[in-house]
Amino acid sequence: MAANFLHGVETIELQSGARSISVVKSAVIGLIGIAPTGDKNKPILVLGDRDAAQFGAKVPGFSIPQSLDAIFKQGAGTVIVVNVFDETAHTAQVTDEVRTVTNGKLALGAAPIGAVTIKDNSGNAVGYVKDTDYTIDVYGNFLVTSTQIANGTVLKFSYKKLDESALDAADIIGAIDGTSGARTGLKCFDLSFNLFGFNPKILIAPTFSQLTAVATELITYADKYRAIAYLDAPHGTTVANAIAGRGPSGTINFNTSSKRAELLFPNLKWYDVATNTNEDFPYSAFKAGIRAAVDNNEGFWVSDSNHEIRGIVGAELNISAAINDAQTDANLLNEKGITTVFNTFGSGIRTWGNRSAAYPSYTAPDNFVCVRRTADILHESVEQACLQFLDQPITQGWIDSVRESVNAFIRTLIGRGALIDGVCKFNKDDNPATELAAGHVTFAIDFMPPTPAERITFNSFINIEYLNSLK
Repeated sequence: MAANFLHGVETIELQSGARSISVVKSAVIGLIGIAPTGDKNKPILVLGDRDAAQFGAKVPGFSIPQSLDAIFKQGAGTVIVVNVFDETAHTAQVTDEVRTVTNGKLALGAAPIGAVTIKDNSGNAVGYVKDTDYTIDVYGNFLVTSTQIANGTVLKFSYKKLDESALDAADIIGAIDGTSGARTGLKCFDLSFNLFGFNPKILIAPTFSQLTAVATELITYADKYRAIAYLDAPHGTTVANAIAGRGPSGTINFNTSSKRAELLFPNLKWYDVATNTNEDFPYSAFKAGIRAAVDNNEGFWVSDSNHEIRGIVGAELNISAAINDAQTDANLLNEKGITTVFNTFGSGIRTWGNRSAAYPSYTAPDNFVCVRRTADILHESVEQACLQFLDQPITQGWIDSVRESVNAFIRTLIGRGALIDGVCKFNKDDNPATELAAGHVTFAIDFMPPTPAERITFNSFINIEYLNSLK
């Protein structure tokens, strides 16, 4: 088309040169489990304790409130939560449970879900008014608050309670409705990017990842999102069981060589206000919080090993540990690709382990979890930034713009300490005319993140020559 007539001066803007590349969010935890309250089978963004409150109190048996508390105790703050609890399907009815008021209070046999019906010992309805004559909390603690209910009164309670046996791997894995497209379980995380602009990079399912089917699906989703899945050892696992689990004769879900799985053992202990006791809880919730905190405070390229775990009072069992003894439990577990805890005099309980489940069968640098994650962040950041280059004419200027954009980003990562070195290249041998004619351009990126200083060796010599300095 001929240009319009112009007797004058005009400016036409052309895009060329390097474009900025932003680092994708790495400190995002994908948490799936059950909560007594909150939306069901929907990805919910939780940024702090206020957001976490929608999922209710730390009621025994529910995993989400406990996990969020463990995560935030480590100082992290971005969690995408999927709650699969269904009050209809995952509860059992308790009918006419008999309890006696003693010293103005009593406790139900389980935490009540929903409404609680009270009858007298003869089975008749009572006229007690909640919050006037009595209170009952989410844990099932009944407290008399008026003179209407005397000590020694026998009451019958009917309510629903959590039925953990009704929950199975299928609830966590989820499905997609063929008609409506509605998603459940892990499938809900597929909506994360469209909703929030990022995907989870740390996947956890405390109390459920010990199920083989769930562990397998978590790894599948970790591959999909370039994430790391944390797999917990079941409660009651011993050191010998954990190590045996790495082989085909093991009884736990540790027999994987995935570079995107990190195996965690043992469970940790924390104080449970509901039971007034120290209770075991899966390691993954605490580890996810530490990983996110390290990303935020130190960098995604920094190992989260050797960081103190906050908010716990111990571990499920004692793991022997010493910094210079290869025969301790901690070292033997690490040697088999299992992340554990380090606890010795004055150290506190610390995360201990750098490697994914790929080790020891795979020994390339990206068996270190922090190296694998650094590669993931580099790759995804570059991919997302290249949306602006797609479908543009392939010219020398276009090639230079893409290459220099990536190299500028790599230099930024080198300056931060995330990479030792790296470069993006356009190699002519990778781009024959037939491929360029088909609209396909190939760039090569080579790079190296820093590996963690997992082993430090001092070669020591007794040198008698120093005796010559004596006077």
